[in-house]
Amino acid sequence: MAAFTVINHTELGAGAAELVDVTSIPSSYDHLYAVLSPRGDDAGTIVSFRVQLNGETANTNYSYTNFYAQSTTVSNEQSTTQPTVAAYPRMPAASTTADTFGSTTMWIPNYANTANFKQALTLNAAENASTATNAWYQYAIAGLWSNTDAIDRITITASSGNFVQYSSFTLYGVTGA
Repeated sequence: MAAFTVINHTELGAGAAELVDVTSIPSSYDHLYAVLSPRGDDAGTIVSFRVQLNGETANTNYSYTNFYAQSTTVSNEQSTTQPTVAAYPRMPAASTTADTFGSTTMWIPNYANTANFKQALTLNAAENASTATNAWYQYAIAGLWSNTDAIDRITITASSGNFVQYSSFTLYGVTGA
């Protein structure tokens, strides 16, 4: 049976461009699992955020493929030129339904392995009480960090504006799964 141990829990007490910068992640677990509940203060309905590993902010080693819906049509995209392992997941912003936060989970298997590149599997939803195109998003993302270093740092930043108060992040170390 899998055991989940909280490595970090952050809930913002005030708005900030950076939701979290977890450093010194121990290598003693089998996998990492992150749960986010973000909301942005950007003037639009939806805003994106970045997930970066080990302080790498360039686009050199990140790639992703995703499937997403923002209307009645499902689309897909791929990139090897963006500085994020998770295809810019979305979160509700200032013009969405009041007090609505997004939902994101990320599974990073074998994060401490130094023989292989690291994958990140992300599910993301930016809810809104609207059916208008671009007013809500659903994502399934397969990301790759083309680096053999063990992951010991995760940084999550808003693409524009700030995360609002009460946006939260929890990182679990998973053993036995």
